[in-house]
Amino acid sequence: MKIETKYNYEKVWCETQEADLLKVLEEEIGKEGAVGTLEYIKSAIKDGKSISVGDCKFRLKGSADV
Repeated sequence: MKIETKYNYEKVWCETQEADLLKVLEEEIGKEGAVGTLEYIKSAIKDGKSISVGDCKFRLKGSADV
């Protein structure tokens, strides 16, 4: 599964590796819940939706910009 991220202040979505996704989540919510939150994000974006966690948005690569 290829996931793209974009901070609220950015205009372009970037494909992000899973290790980097965990780092982003650790910055946003802390180390304790990063892995579980990543699993939730993966299940939530399957249908082409985007999801926000803190100042960062996540979506499945190729999804429409919502």
